Amino acid sequence: MSGTQAVSVSEAVALAKGAVSSWPTLVVNGEVSGFRGPNARSGHCYFEVKDDGASMSVIVWRGTAAKMGFQLRDGIAVQLTGKFDVYKASGKLSFVASKVEAAGEGLLRQQVAELARALEREGLMDPARKRHVPAFCSRVCVVTSLSGSVIEDVKRTLARRNPLVEIDVAGCSVQGADAPATIIRALGVAVAARPDAILLVRGGGSFEDLMCFNDEGLARAIAACTVPVVTGIGHEPDTTIADMVADRRASTPTAAAESVAPAIDEVERQMLQRQVRLGRAMSSLLEFRRQRVDAASRLMVGGVEAGLSRRRVALDALGARRCLTDPLASVRDRATDLMQTEQRLHDAIPRSLARSGERCDQLASRLDGAAGKMLLPAEATLSRLAASLDALSPLSVLARGYAIARDSKGGVLKDAAVLVPGDEVSVLLGDGSFGATVTKVN
Repeated sequence: MSGTQAVSVSEAVALAKGAVSSWPTLVVNGEVSGFRGPNARSGHCYFEVKDDGASMSVIVWRGTAAKMGFQLRDGIAVQLTGKFDVYKASGKLSFVASKVEAAGEGLLRQQVAELARALEREGLMDPARKRHVPAFCSRVCVVTSLSGSVIEDVKRTLARRNPLVEIDVAGCSVQGADAPATIIRALGVAVAARPDAILLVRGGGSFEDLMCFNDEGLARAIAACTVPVVTGIGHEPDTTIADMVADRRASTPTAAAESVAPAIDEVERQMLQRQVRLGRAMSSLLEFRRQRVDAASRLMVGGVEAGLSRRRVALDALGARRCLTDPLASVRDRATDLMQTEQRLHDAIPRSLARSGERCDQLASRLDGAAGKMLLPAEATLSRLAASLDALSPLSVLARGYAIARDSKGGVLKDAAVLVPGDEVSVLLGDGSFGATVTKVN
């Protein structure tokens, strides 16, 4: 046996973990393989990153994954920043990434995703902003490359489905760095032609080939178009920013052409169905109107007959009036009434005068009797008041031997304390008065 001291598994893993933790932070480029995540409960991501010669296990914690700004998947190139770590429970060596960035095509996809989110916040992808594409377009303008097979596919599709649709073409480049500018110019030409819709189409290609349709300027030009824009770019999985901003997105150029041109046989069938429905509706409407006219006619005839009958009865009643059958009858009746009134008046005047004379005599007699009776209470009251007045008169008091003394100013003296010897006073007696001088005050 070796002289080296044996250690436990935990101690061995702890030694390895301590050694690995001293390694520096590394920046690693590689390709994602075996991606698993985010975990349903923890939100962490687990995968391998490899190159031509080796691979290593990678862990991306939930907080780091939330900050990536793009979706990890197998085959995408990434640049990882982090450190190696040993998982104590299994002793497995893993690279724990603290920062994940896309590289190569992944970087392009990240940039496209960031641009898409910015345009979405501005409202360019809002369905409420998008224009309505007519169900049947009689004239369309195709914006695509004139050298490819796409334009011929679109023409064949439109000719097969509906030969009545007129086609205009605005050529442009659909790949390369200069393609967005040419597409924007072609959109301007298409708008000037005033079609019902614009088809912006291109055949399939790699993500890099379709990058010109992820241009911000092109996206804004599509949103600013006054004519509805229908896109058919690449194949079913391909989705560009131009598709997101367009008023309608089709999976392929052929599908875009089919969406604006319903099949002619379907149009004919719908027209025949609508013709039949229109005929039935018109017949039903005419029948309904005829019934209403008949009902109104019956009501009108009944109303006219009833009105004529009422007028006939009214005329008969007017014709039977005495003023019309014997116009002088009212004059004779009025003369008779006047003579009778005259006779009653002559008979009533003597009787009325006799009754008035008798009434006057009765009233005169009653008035004589009432006058004496009316004065008796007044005379008694007057006598009583005179006696009361005489009893209260100061002259009566003076007549009984009393006197009233006044000072020099004529005021009645009620208190001897107000006098001093030598004051002049006047004294009123029951009969006459005299002057006096105060000699003593008691």
